[in-house]
Amino acid sequence: MGKVYIVGAGPGDPELLTIKALKVIQKADVILYDRLINPEILFHAKPGCELVYVGKEDGKHILEQEKINFLLYEFAKNNDIVVRLKGGDPFVFGRGGEEAIFLKEKGIPFEIVPGITSAISVPLYAGVPVTHRGTASSFAVVTGHGSKGQFPDINWDALAGIDTVIFLMGVSNRQKIAQNLINAGKNPETPVIFIEKGTTREQKEVESTLKEVAEGGVKVHPPAIFLVGEVVKLREKIKWLEDALGRVKV
Repeated sequence: MGKVYIVGAGPGDPELLTIKALKVIQKADVILYDRLINPEILFHAKPGCELVYVGKEDGKHILEQEKINFLLYEFAKNNDIVVRLKGGDPFVFGRGGEEAIFLKEKGIPFEIVPGITSAISVPLYAGVPVTHRGTASSFAVVTGHGSKGQFPDINWDALAGIDTVIFLMGVSNRQKIAQNLINAGKNPETPVIFIEKGTTREQKEVESTLKEVAEGGVKVHPPAIFLVGEVVKLREKIKWLEDALGRVKV
């Protein structure tokens, strides 16, 4: 019986991969990877490593979670090192916990390798701190959709009291999300930012307000982070990525 590593690949920039994740990837006999993995990361796999795509596109899984679990079990029986490679951190809306429980029940040795979550790193690349003295002393990371594509069941009243709210996978439900926050007491003029393809050279930022989002006036494409909070106003003072990459802002 081999060992399974549940590994976070980070938010997109391949240089944000952790050293431990890199070492595990280099030793892997099999890598099961998701859609948002930067392809450059897979170049670190050794010759002969089997690469298995198990991602999700357009709201549809290529493989259901139960089948992915089965593959982990089968590969672990016949290989020394199996890597389950996930975008961001495997335990932040990545189903890493479900896979870990499955492996434990099957008696398969496993290890978790944390990754840099997009919830914090992507806003950072846009020049938006999720907390800032005098502006935001709390933040929450929230899923933008529930199980089987349904709208998430969220305590909106509690969420409205959080200074900075970061939604992952929330692009398709952005109008409902914004309206629910407004209904719960969030100021309609609260600034928001969408950050598409964060931490990559294709990163794009769209700033707006809760009111405009609720009215359907904001166009954005996934994958994107949806952040709500006064910290968005700090971006003009902090933004750094364009200078660092020599990127011309359009």
